[in-house]
Amino acid sequence: MKEKNMILDDGFMFGLGAFETILIKNGQAVFLCEHLKRLSSALRVLKIKQDIKGSDVLAYIEQNNLNNTALKIMVSEENIFFTVRDSGYKEDDFQKGMRIGISPIIRNETSPFTYLKSLNFADNIWEKRQAKESGYDEPLFLNTKGEITEGATSNIFFVKGNDLYTPDLKCGMINGIVRGYVIEKYDAFETIISQNEVQEFDEIFITNSLLGIMPIVQFEDLELSIGKITCQIRQEYERDI
Repeated sequence: MKEKNMILDDGFMFGLGAFETILIKNGQAVFLCEHLKRLSSALRVLKIKQDIKGSDVLAYIEQNNLNNTALKIMVSEENIFFTVRDSGYKEDDFQKGMRIGISPIIRNETSPFTYLKSLNFADNIWEKRQAKESGYDEPLFLNTKGEITEGATSNIFFVKGNDLYTPDLKCGMINGIVRGYVIEKYDAFETIISQNEVQEFDEIFITNSLLGIMPIVQFEDLELSIGKITCQIRQEYERDI
């Protein structure tokens, strides 16, 4: 796929566009069909008449000899761009686990943009940087009702006994690709979870397309261990992809 020079459309000016970030592992685009389906859905909501074909993505991967990296597809009314970067996560990250802190920014569950991977992603990137300065790896957003929604670049799961729980989509979040994998494979319960309920759970992990399954070892002041359920799910996920 040959890329054109950027046209200064509403995607550039106002963030009216969508993107997907796809893990390229062993030369294969992980969950390619799911990513393109979600991208197409976002473009329909935004009334953008662009079509990204799987064959275009695969051709780009082959032409550029991509392997063990992250491919980002950005689409607006007049533009389609592919960019490549390091996937960003190492085995040491999984062994150490990550720390989560509550963001002061409220997630608006009434906005359609909350549910899209739109080019207007400033809240997420800004809060990710702020979290790092505060000693956390990932900020977690609450909605207008004080319900847990999602991280800046992740979905969140809670483990109690052998059961998995994750915030319901209607709380206001992007329906992550790996989130869908976990819900379908392990019959996770989609429910409403408040910040005060977190201490009732045994394990916490987050998911996204690049890190896969990442254990959480600290939630605000609450310290946690990397549990056997999280480790099992991660092992099975790595095997499946």
